Amino acid sequence: MTTLKTIDEFLGAKRLAVIGVSRNPRDFTRTLFRELRTRGYDLVPVHPEAAEIEGVPAVARVNDASPAVEAALLLTKPAVTDEIVHECHAAGIERIWMYRATGAGAVSGDAVQFCESHGMSVVAGECPFMFLPNASFGHRLHGFCRKLVGRYPK
Repeated sequence: MTTLKTIDEFLGAKRLAVIGVSRNPRDFTRTLFRELRTRGYDLVPVHPEAAEIEGVPAVARVNDASPAVEAALLLTKPAVTDEIVHECHAAGIERIWMYRATGAGAVSGDAVQFCESHGMSVVAGECPFMFLPNASFGHRLHGFCRKLVGRYPK
């Protein structure tokens, strides 16, 4: 179960791998990438087919990041997430965020179970925008509505 403590600890990391960020500049994952950069995060885009994202050099695999990252934000499909959490574990990454806005997002039950059984901290199925200070009105409204229905992390 995702807790606010887990979310705060993840967002407290400043060097993040962003795995699966789209090459399409209009994709929502790029909006999130830009927002995190604006907020001072040192991001390492991980994409096997991109040389750079938003002018930031990309690496093909998370263990190619140098220096190493503190945490990994997964913007992948669930089937890919299963493989990625194994790579993150092998790279010594202990904080994972499996992004979700709609649908399954990056969340995979097997990947969550793997993380938990290997002592990795995991945020499963949340959108980082809802937890960033001074987020836009729409994201704050989304968080407020989730609080009203009891689906906001505690």
